[in-house]
Amino acid sequence: MRQLRGQERVITGNRQTSWAFADAFVAEDEALHWARDRAREAGLRSVSAGTGAALRLLAATADAKVVAEIGTGTGVSGIHLLRGMRPDGVLTTVDAEPEMQQFARQAFREAGFTGNRARFIPGRALDVLPRLADGGYDLVFCDGDRLECLDYLAESLRLLRPGGLVCFEGVFTNGRTVDSAAQPTEVLRVRELLRTVRESTVLQSSLLPVGDGLLCAVKRG
Repeated sequence: MRQLRGQERVITGNRQTSWAFADAFVAEDEALHWARDRAREAGLRSVSAGTGAALRLLAATADAKVVAEIGTGTGVSGIHLLRGMRPDGVLTTVDAEPEMQQFARQAFREAGFTGNRARFIPGRALDVLPRLADGGYDLVFCDGDRLECLDYLAESLRLLRPGGLVCFEGVFTNGRTVDSAAQPTEVLRVRELLRTVRESTVLQSSLLPVGDGLLCAVKRG
């Protein structure tokens, strides 16, 4: 029977297995394992291997030289981004917890990156982002407070050059985004983010089923 437009297909066990295989397709090395261990000890959630591989691919596809990251954590996503960026690229990474950024510094060193490849800025993202240059970034990766995701989008549109990418991690919110039950405010914010990006006339978007969901959009020229 022909599938109706907008109708969800049944998620079979085979599809779930295939997604799991895809998410683990790119192997991670000791530097990433070290950063993941530090995140786990600190009670932080890291991007999945599949999400990291997607970020690396997107950074490479964009030939990214200047990237901004909201949510340094212990450096897992940063390593993936740096590995996709140009060899002379610089990652500006923002986090409200400077002690976590110290772990990220060490993780970047373990991954073979020199100190001039990353700029660490401690502080709340919405205090820091307005100080960054308009139109100066090739990619903005958002993995911060979901309650602030719409503000991150507005700042990203200002920061990105035409043709630049913005990515939001965790938009499935562990399945709650599509759950019809009553949901907390952070999930409602993510739903609004998804609607805003999908309906935007200045963004070309896609929702990638890796990790806990990666929303990606290109800023039209």
